[in-house]
Amino acid sequence: MHSFPVLALAALILPLAAHAADPHSYAQPDQVRVTHLDLDLAVDFAKKQLQGDATLTLDWKDPKTSQLVLDTRDLNIKRISAIDADGKPSMLKFALAPRDKDLGSKLTIVAPRQPAKVRIAYATSPQASGLQWLTPAQTADKKQPFMFSQSESIHARSWVPLQDSPAIRFTYAAHISAPKDIRVVMSAINDAKHALDGDFRFDQPKPIPSYLLAIAAGDIDARETGPRSAVYAEPSVVAKAAREFEDTEKMIAAAEKLYGPYRWGRYDILVLPPSFPFGGMENPNMTFATPTVLVGDKSLVSLVAHELAHSWSGNLVTAASWRDIWLNEGFTTYVQGRITEALYGKALADEEALLAARALQKSIGEMSENSQRLAPEPRHVGADDSLSDVAYDKGSWFLRFLEQRFGRATFDAYLQGYFDHFAFQSITTEQMLDYLKPNLLEKYPGKVSAGEVRDWVHGAGIPKDAPLPDSPHFDAIDKERAAFLGGTLDAAKLDAKGWNTQEWMVFLDGLPEKAELAKLRTLDAAWHLTGTPNAEIGMRWYSHAINAGDTGVWTAAAEHMTRIGRLYLTLPLYKAFAETPTGLAFAQKVYVKAKPGYHPMTQAAVERIFAKAKKMPAADKPAAPKANSETKKISG
Repeated sequence: MHSFPVLALAALILPLAAHAADPHSYAQPDQVRVTHLDLDLAVDFAKKQLQGDATLTLDWKDPKTSQLVLDTRDLNIKRISAIDADGKPSMLKFALAPRDKDLGSKLTIVAPRQPAKVRIAYATSPQASGLQWLTPAQTADKKQPFMFSQSESIHARSWVPLQDSPAIRFTYAAHISAPKDIRVVMSAINDAKHALDGDFRFDQPKPIPSYLLAIAAGDIDARETGPRSAVYAEPSVVAKAAREFEDTEKMIAAAEKLYGPYRWGRYDILVLPPSFPFGGMENPNMTFATPTVLVGDKSLVSLVAHELAHSWSGNLVTAASWRDIWLNEGFTTYVQGRITEALYGKALADEEALLAARALQKSIGEMSENSQRLAPEPRHVGADDSLSDVAYDKGSWFLRFLEQRFGRATFDAYLQGYFDHFAFQSITTEQMLDYLKPNLLEKYPGKVSAGEVRDWVHGAGIPKDAPLPDSPHFDAIDKERAAFLGGTLDAAKLDAKGWNTQEWMVFLDGLPEKAELAKLRTLDAAWHLTGTPNAEIGMRWYSHAINAGDTGVWTAAAEHMTRIGRLYLTLPLYKAFAETPTGLAFAQKVYVKAKPGYHPMTQAAVERIFAKAKKMPAADKPAAPKANSETKKISG
């Protein structure tokens, strides 16, 4: 047993200086900070906009400052007023700067008397990047229009003028008016029995960052799944969703046993239309989830475990900037695995961890060196780009490494202490390391060196001694795949009848980038992969088939692309098609049909793929496309 040298421990902290300013926000929280938000908004489906007032309660930090600087994007600012103690408004002068393509428009409000509250009357744009408006035809039940938000990473500013940085936390209350027969839900306590009377009020008493501000409105039904949980979804979907998520209360209890009490009151789930661009979003009290996890066998409910885990890592203890987002996603992915293991067994948890590790090993070498670090230099990383496989999977891998070295009991106690210590705070990587040093490294000397921590956090790539779980099922599948590809095992003889989603995923992920077309056709004939309702399997299968030149799957692939707007499950197909001129032309035709049902983020991502493909000289395009995988698997 020995203690670490002082210089070695200091090396954990020195490589990255603390970042006082968020490079993705115009806000100046050292001068004035928003502490509470009051919203009074009307939902206008015809105009595709929210309109009304946002009243900000302010804590003025600098007695000399006379300006409040906020983040906005494409907002129509009508007037701004200071609100005195009696609620009387007085007009304030303001300036809206030209729009920056990434950050939006800086809103500077002149407030020489430092009012306690400022009220902004405004309306959103129909093209707001953080909102999607669906016609009835684009919903499951096709009866009512639907609207939902996606504020992460920096899209809250497109529907509320605020300090749009994860470093700034605030409480909020909201009054939302909507057409009758429409239910409105928000990232606050929701009432499953609320009358559909067009008048909804919400309260979020816990301080949250702006990216967790969320709203949805539509033909939404609700089913209780436990004493503190419910599922919300369109009427034709809600029963299926309630069955799939019936273990929600068990998940909450399992997480509480590991990491302390659930501090948010209720945990509800909203299943959105298929255009939702991500797997899930951990909005407090109301997780937004993709319907692609409703496969009927609970094989993909780890997504709910992930979003629930955010109630501790991310929502309770929050990354102070997008450069530090691994503190949200890496910790959450680790906790997700522990919840999955507690409920569904170690084998499934290990399979999911191994799937993620293999995918990261395959993709990390294609990233820039800076992007391979858990805490990259923020000047070179966009807010949305921070949400990569590195944040999720290298981050969780690092925590599994610490668990292995210190032992599960010790590491569990450390992690619960970490959540308690930083509860309802936003922190940096440096603060996390400052806490790690005395509470784990020095408390149990000789287990992990300073250099090892530095390699994980600041180094590129994956450390050579990174521990990997064992999976006998995956080992057997790997052998069967090798025999199938080698010609010694027919496709029909694969022992795949009982494979779950994860086992099909690992089989397909292990196929070569350019598989033999004849082999793939025998696989399809035996197991009927074309037309699968399982989107995880479909994404992988269609990508391989397109890469191999199988035009026979194009129609089914187009149906998949049109039906599903989740980035992770849709972009790989567009990328595969874009590798050949005929494939690109086909994908562009599919996009014309699919675009109205895609979220603005999905539209932008697809259009970037097309733009990149058009810039590539025809002579440089391969005869058959390479396999692609979507690196952004935002769960949230």
